[in-house]
Amino acid sequence: MEEAKTMEYRVEVKTVAEQPIAAARLRTTFKLISKEIGSLLSGPWSFLRQRPGLRTDGHNVAIYWSMAAGGSIEVGVQVVAPFDGTDEVVCSATPAGTVATTAHFGPYDKLGVAHEAVMKWCKENGHQMGMPFWEVYGDWDDDPSKLRTDVFYLLK
Repeated sequence: MEEAKTMEYRVEVKTVAEQPIAAARLRTTFKLISKEIGSLLSGPWSFLRQRPGLRTDGHNVAIYWSMAAGGSIEVGVQVVAPFDGTDEVVCSATPAGTVATTAHFGPYDKLGVAHEAVMKWCKENGHQMGMPFWEVYGDWDDDPSKLRTDVFYLLK
């Protein structure tokens, strides 16, 4: 496992397993997702409330499959097994593979700094990033400084 410190972020390279999620899909932009994520999550959460046991302690996830104009983004909740989806909620997953990752502690509107840290670290250390990249949001806290978000970039 490789590690380095970039600004206040420790970036590491590791191998991750696929993680199934109950997700809503959207074609949007990176700038707009912060305004849309809350309403998008209502579908997967409603779906999971009707299926006890599909989620045990999973967290919210945003997967950015494409960042072209009108990029494809999925927002959902980690689940324990694949399932049959509906028109509103699909069974998706974060990919398995080698990633560069870091943890961001603080408000969501400062997440861009964590992304920049991973991108800078990858460039400085000769790692080529691919798509997708994703965020896993930790447990909610009313104190924004205690919010944890893990940022992952799939490496080529």
